[in-house]
Amino acid sequence: MTPIHTGIAMPAMGSSPPRGILVVDKPAGPSSHAVVSWARKALGIRKIGHAGTLDPAATGVLVLGVGAGTRLLGYLSGDDKEYLSTFVFGIGTTTDDAQGEVVATPGASVDGSAVSAAMQAWTGDIMQRPSAVSAIKVDGKRAYDLVRAGHEVELAARPVHIAAFDLLGLRGESMDVPGVGPVAVSVADVRVVGSSGTYVRALARDVAADLGTVGHVRDLRRVRSGAFGLDDAVAADALDSAHLVRLDHAARRSLPWVEIGANDVAPIRNGVQIAWPPDAPTADAVALVHGDELVALAQRRGDRARYLAVFPADS
Repeated sequence: MTPIHTGIAMPAMGSSPPRGILVVDKPAGPSSHAVVSWARKALGIRKIGHAGTLDPAATGVLVLGVGAGTRLLGYLSGDDKEYLSTFVFGIGTTTDDAQGEVVATPGASVDGSAVSAAMQAWTGDIMQRPSAVSAIKVDGKRAYDLVRAGHEVELAARPVHIAAFDLLGLRGESMDVPGVGPVAVSVADVRVVGSSGTYVRALARDVAADLGTVGHVRDLRRVRSGAFGLDDAVAADALDSAHLVRLDHAARRSLPWVEIGANDVAPIRNGVQIAWPPDAPTADAVALVHGDELVALAQRRGDRARYLAVFPADS
Protein backbone atom coordinates (compact mmCIF):
# COMPACT_ATOMS: atom_id res chain seq x y z
CA MET A 1 0.00 0.00 0.00
CA THR A 2 1.23 3.49 -0.81
CA PRO A 3 1.92 5.68 2.26
CA ILE A 4 0.05 8.95 2.41
CA HIS A 5 1.44 12.33 3.30
CA THR A 6 1.72 13.62 6.85
CA GLY A 7 -1.59 14.83 8.28
CA ILE A 8 -1.75 17.61 10.83
CA ALA A 9 -4.22 17.05 13.64
CA MET A 10 -6.65 19.83 14.36
CA PRO A 11 -6.54 21.27 17.87
CA ALA A 12 -8.79 19.37 20.22
CA MET A 13 -12.27 20.77 20.70
CA GLY A 14 -13.78 21.34 24.11
CA SER A 15 -12.22 19.30 26.86
CA SER A 16 -10.86 16.56 24.59
CA PRO A 17 -7.15 16.01 25.27
CA PRO A 18 -4.71 16.33 22.38
CA ARG A 19 -3.45 13.12 20.75
CA GLY A 20 -1.00 12.28 18.02
CA ILE A 21 2.69 12.37 17.19
CA LEU A 22 4.74 15.52 17.67
CA VAL A 23 8.12 15.71 15.93
CA VAL A 24 10.51 18.16 17.59
CA ASP A 25 13.82 19.59 16.41
CA LYS A 26 15.63 19.32 19.73
CA PRO A 27 18.23 22.02 20.39
CA ALA A 28 21.60 21.39 22.02
CA GLY A 29 21.58 21.59 25.80
CA PRO A 30 18.32 20.20 27.19
CA SER A 31 17.77 16.50 27.77
CA SER A 32 15.09 14.58 25.90
CA HIS A 33 13.11 14.44 29.15
CA ALA A 34 13.27 18.23 29.39
CA VAL A 35 11.73 18.52 25.92
CA VAL A 36 8.95 16.16 27.03
CA SER A 37 8.35 18.44 30.04
CA TRP A 38 8.14 21.48 27.74
CA ALA A 39 5.60 19.68 25.55
CA ARG A 40 3.50 18.73 28.58
CA LYS A 41 3.27 22.37 29.58
CA ALA A 42 2.67 23.63 26.05
CA LEU A 43 -0.08 21.12 25.24
CA GLY A 44 -1.59 20.91 28.72
CA ILE A 45 -1.37 17.13 28.99
CA ARG A 46 0.89 14.92 31.09
CA LYS A 47 0.65 11.78 28.96
CA ILE A 48 3.62 12.41 26.65
CA GLY A 49 6.65 10.23 25.97
CA HIS A 50 9.43 9.98 23.39
CA ALA A 51 10.68 7.33 20.96
CA GLY A 52 14.47 7.26 21.34
CA THR A 53 16.64 9.44 23.57
CA LEU A 54 18.98 12.11 22.24
CA ASP A 55 22.00 13.13 24.32
CA PRO A 56 21.72 16.68 25.72
CA ALA A 57 24.43 17.96 23.36
CA ALA A 58 22.82 16.32 20.32
CA THR A 59 20.24 18.07 18.15
CA GLY A 60 17.55 17.06 15.71
CA VAL A 61 14.57 14.78 15.38
CA LEU A 62 12.90 13.73 18.62
CA VAL A 63 9.58 11.92 18.16
CA LEU A 64 7.01 12.46 20.91
CA GLY A 65 3.79 10.56 21.47
CA VAL A 66 0.95 12.67 22.88
CA GLY A 67 -2.07 11.22 24.67
CA ALA A 68 -3.12 8.01 22.91
CA GLY A 69 -0.08 8.54 20.68
CA THR A 70 2.09 7.13 23.47
CA ARG A 71 0.69 3.70 22.54
CA LEU A 72 2.49 3.99 19.20
CA LEU A 73 5.88 4.80 20.66
CA GLY A 74 6.93 1.22 21.33
CA TYR A 75 6.44 0.49 17.64
CA LEU A 76 8.31 3.60 16.50
CA SER A 77 11.30 3.50 18.87
CA GLY A 78 12.73 0.42 17.15
CA ASP A 79 12.94 2.14 13.76
CA ASP A 80 16.33 2.98 12.28
CA LYS A 81 17.73 6.47 12.72
CA GLU A 82 19.91 8.68 10.55
CA TYR A 83 22.59 11.04 11.85
CA LEU A 84 25.06 13.61 10.60
CA SER A 85 28.08 13.82 12.86
CA THR A 86 31.59 15.25 13.16
CA PHE A 87 34.33 12.95 14.47
CA VAL A 88 37.60 14.29 15.87
CA PHE A 89 40.56 11.89 15.59
CA GLY A 90 43.50 12.55 17.89
CA ILE A 91 41.74 13.59 21.12
CA GLY A 92 40.00 11.16 23.47
CA THR A 93 37.48 12.00 26.19
CA THR A 94 35.82 10.19 29.08
CA THR A 95 32.42 10.30 27.37
CA ASP A 96 33.54 9.82 23.75
CA ASP A 97 32.05 13.23 22.97
CA ALA A 98 33.03 16.88 23.40
CA GLN A 99 31.32 17.17 26.79
CA GLY A 100 33.70 14.76 28.51
CA GLU A 101 37.04 15.32 30.19
CA VAL A 102 39.99 15.08 27.82
CA VAL A 103 42.05 12.00 28.70
CA ALA A 104 44.39 11.60 25.69
CA THR A 105 45.85 14.05 23.16
CA PRO A 106 48.15 12.15 20.79
CA GLY A 107 46.88 14.08 17.78
CA ALA A 108 46.26 12.43 14.43
CA SER A 109 46.77 12.86 10.72
CA VAL A 110 44.87 10.27 8.71
CA ASP A 111 43.94 10.01 5.04
CA GLY A 112 40.50 9.46 3.58
CA SER A 113 41.12 5.94 2.30
CA ALA A 114 42.22 4.78 5.75
CA VAL A 115 39.19 6.38 7.40
CA SER A 116 36.78 4.88 4.83
CA ALA A 117 38.31 1.43 5.30
CA ALA A 118 38.00 1.68 9.08
CA MET A 119 34.38 2.84 8.76
CA GLN A 120 33.58 -0.05 6.42
CA ALA A 121 34.68 -2.48 9.14
CA TRP A 122 31.94 -1.05 11.39
CA THR A 123 29.18 -1.36 8.77
CA GLY A 124 26.52 -4.06 8.70
CA ASP A 125 25.78 -6.33 11.65
CA ILE A 126 28.28 -5.50 14.37
CA MET A 127 28.81 -5.94 18.08
CA GLN A 128 29.08 -2.51 19.69
CA ARG A 129 30.21 -1.67 23.21
CA PRO A 130 28.26 1.41 24.32
CA SER A 131 30.07 4.33 25.88
CA ALA A 132 30.35 3.99 29.65
CA VAL A 133 28.64 7.34 30.12
CA SER A 134 25.24 6.31 28.79
CA ALA A 135 21.67 5.84 30.00
CA ILE A 136 21.97 2.04 30.03
CA LYS A 137 21.10 0.56 33.41
CA VAL A 138 23.60 -1.53 35.38
CA ASP A 139 22.12 -3.26 38.44
CA GLY A 140 19.21 -0.84 38.34
CA LYS A 141 21.32 2.32 38.06
CA ARG A 142 22.15 4.46 35.04
CA ALA A 143 25.70 3.90 33.80
CA TYR A 144 26.38 7.64 33.73
CA ASP A 145 25.41 7.94 37.40
CA LEU A 146 27.84 5.16 38.33
CA VAL A 147 30.64 6.82 36.36
CA ARG A 148 29.98 10.17 38.02
CA ALA A 149 30.09 8.43 41.41
CA GLY A 150 33.60 7.21 40.64
CA HIS A 151 32.84 3.64 39.62
CA GLU A 152 34.48 1.98 36.63
CA VAL A 153 31.84 0.78 34.18
CA GLU A 154 32.48 -1.63 31.33
CA LEU A 155 29.29 -2.25 29.38
CA ALA A 156 28.79 -5.46 27.43
CA ALA A 157 28.82 -5.33 23.64
CA ARG A 158 25.44 -5.65 21.98
CA PRO A 159 24.33 -6.30 18.40
CA VAL A 160 23.38 -3.34 16.22
CA HIS A 161 23.01 -2.90 12.49
CA ILE A 162 24.74 -0.05 10.66
CA ALA A 163 22.99 0.25 7.29
CA ALA A 164 25.11 3.18 6.09
CA PHE A 165 28.34 4.76 7.31
CA ASP A 166 29.58 7.36 4.82
CA LEU A 167 32.56 9.71 4.92
CA LEU A 168 31.36 13.12 3.73
CA GLY A 169 34.55 15.10 4.29
CA LEU A 170 37.94 15.04 5.99
CA ARG A 171 40.22 17.89 7.02
CA GLY A 172 43.03 18.75 9.36
CA GLU A 173 42.53 21.20 12.22
CA SER A 174 44.38 22.50 15.23
CA MET A 175 42.39 22.30 18.47
CA ASP A 176 43.41 24.09 21.62
CA VAL A 177 43.12 21.82 24.67
CA PRO A 178 43.26 23.56 28.08
CA GLY A 179 46.42 22.61 29.92
CA VAL A 180 47.87 21.02 26.80
CA GLY A 181 47.87 23.63 24.06
CA PRO A 182 47.21 23.20 20.33
CA VAL A 183 46.75 19.63 19.10
CA ALA A 184 46.80 18.72 15.40
CA VAL A 185 43.78 16.53 14.67
CA SER A 186 41.87 15.06 11.74
CA VAL A 187 38.18 15.96 11.56
CA ALA A 188 35.69 13.80 9.65
CA ASP A 189 32.13 14.65 8.68
CA VAL A 190 30.09 11.44 8.51
CA ARG A 191 26.60 10.10 7.88
CA VAL A 192 25.31 7.17 9.92
CA VAL A 193 22.14 5.13 9.50
CA GLY A 194 21.84 2.73 12.40
CA SER A 195 19.34 0.48 14.12
CA SER A 196 17.79 1.36 17.44
CA GLY A 197 20.42 1.28 20.17
CA THR A 198 23.29 2.49 18.00
CA TYR A 199 25.76 4.79 19.77
CA VAL A 200 27.42 7.15 17.29
CA ARG A 201 29.91 8.12 20.03
CA ALA A 202 31.03 4.50 20.17
CA LEU A 203 31.53 4.46 16.40
CA ALA A 204 33.86 7.47 16.67
CA ARG A 205 35.82 5.74 19.45
CA ASP A 206 36.10 2.42 17.62
CA VAL A 207 36.98 3.83 14.20
CA ALA A 208 39.70 5.94 15.86
CA ALA A 209 41.08 2.86 17.60
CA ASP A 210 41.30 1.04 14.26
CA LEU A 211 43.24 4.04 12.94
CA GLY A 212 45.70 3.71 15.83
CA THR A 213 44.53 6.75 17.73
CA VAL A 214 41.69 8.05 19.92
CA GLY A 215 38.60 9.96 18.93
CA HIS A 216 35.34 11.52 19.95
CA VAL A 217 32.14 13.04 18.56
CA ARG A 218 32.17 16.83 18.35
CA ASP A 219 28.71 17.36 16.84
CA LEU A 220 25.73 15.06 16.40
CA ARG A 221 22.45 15.81 14.64
CA ARG A 222 19.65 13.28 14.10
CA VAL A 223 18.08 14.05 10.75
CA ARG A 224 15.59 11.17 10.67
CA SER A 225 13.90 8.79 13.11
CA GLY A 226 12.04 6.08 11.24
CA ALA A 227 9.54 7.72 8.89
CA PHE A 228 9.94 11.20 10.41
CA GLY A 229 12.58 13.71 9.37
CA LEU A 230 13.52 17.33 9.91
CA ASP A 231 10.84 18.41 7.43
CA ASP A 232 8.27 17.14 9.93
CA ALA A 233 9.88 18.80 12.94
CA VAL A 234 8.85 21.90 14.84
CA ALA A 235 11.20 24.05 16.91
CA ALA A 236 11.21 23.32 20.62
CA ASP A 237 10.02 26.86 21.38
CA ALA A 238 6.99 26.50 19.09
CA LEU A 239 5.29 23.41 20.51
CA ASP A 240 1.51 23.33 20.15
CA SER A 241 -1.28 20.94 19.19
CA ALA A 242 -1.52 22.42 15.69
CA HIS A 243 1.70 20.55 14.81
CA LEU A 244 0.43 17.14 15.90
CA VAL A 245 0.54 14.41 13.25
CA ARG A 246 -2.72 12.46 13.35
CA LEU A 247 -2.45 8.90 14.59
CA ASP A 248 -3.79 7.36 11.38
CA HIS A 249 -1.25 9.28 9.30
CA ALA A 250 1.60 8.37 11.64
CA ALA A 251 0.63 4.69 11.52
CA ARG A 252 0.27 4.65 7.73
CA ARG A 253 3.73 6.19 7.36
CA SER A 254 5.44 3.96 9.89
CA LEU A 255 3.77 0.54 9.80
CA PRO A 256 2.12 -1.94 7.46
CA TRP A 257 -1.57 -1.10 7.43
CA VAL A 258 -4.96 -2.14 6.15
CA GLU A 259 -8.27 -0.32 5.82
CA ILE A 260 -11.06 -2.01 7.77
CA GLY A 261 -14.82 -1.71 7.36
CA ALA A 262 -17.08 0.39 9.56
CA ASN A 263 -18.73 -2.75 10.98
CA ASP A 264 -15.40 -3.87 12.49
CA VAL A 265 -14.63 -0.68 14.41
CA ALA A 266 -16.93 -1.15 17.42
CA PRO A 267 -16.14 -4.86 17.91
CA ILE A 268 -12.40 -4.10 17.91
CA ARG A 269 -12.80 -1.37 20.50
CA ASN A 270 -14.86 -3.76 22.59
CA GLY A 271 -12.10 -6.38 22.46
CA VAL A 272 -13.85 -8.76 20.05
CA GLN A 273 -11.35 -10.52 17.81
CA ILE A 274 -12.40 -9.97 14.21
CA ALA A 275 -11.43 -12.21 11.30
CA TRP A 276 -8.02 -11.27 9.91
CA PRO A 277 -8.70 -8.99 6.93
CA PRO A 278 -7.98 -10.94 3.74
CA ASP A 279 -5.89 -8.16 2.20
CA ALA A 280 -3.93 -7.38 5.38
CA PRO A 281 -0.15 -7.81 5.29
CA THR A 282 1.55 -10.28 7.60
CA ALA A 283 3.81 -8.49 10.08
CA ASP A 284 4.59 -8.26 13.76
CA ALA A 285 2.36 -5.20 13.99
CA VAL A 286 -0.25 -4.09 11.45
CA ALA A 287 -2.24 -0.88 11.78
CA LEU A 288 -5.99 -1.30 11.39
CA VAL A 289 -7.36 2.02 10.14
CA HIS A 290 -10.79 3.24 9.19
CA GLY A 291 -10.95 6.54 7.37
CA ASP A 292 -9.13 9.10 9.48
CA GLU A 293 -9.04 6.90 12.59
CA LEU A 294 -6.38 4.53 13.85
CA VAL A 295 -8.46 1.80 15.48
CA ALA A 296 -5.84 -0.73 16.60
CA LEU A 297 -2.47 -2.34 16.08
CA ALA A 298 -2.77 -6.07 15.58
CA GLN A 299 -1.04 -9.24 14.47
CA ARG A 300 -2.45 -12.36 12.91
CA ARG A 301 -3.18 -15.32 15.16
CA GLY A 302 -4.65 -18.15 13.12
CA ASP A 303 -7.50 -16.60 11.19
CA ARG A 304 -8.21 -13.92 13.81
CA ALA A 305 -6.73 -10.58 14.78
CA ARG A 306 -4.84 -10.34 18.06
CA TYR A 307 -4.76 -6.75 19.32
CA LEU A 308 -1.50 -5.21 20.50
CA ALA A 309 -3.02 -1.79 21.19
CA VAL A 310 -6.54 -0.44 20.78
CA PHE A 311 -7.13 3.29 20.29
CA PRO A 312 -10.27 5.01 21.58
CA ALA A 313 -12.47 7.01 19.26
CA ASP A 314 -11.78 10.70 18.84
CA SER A 315 -14.02 12.58 21.22
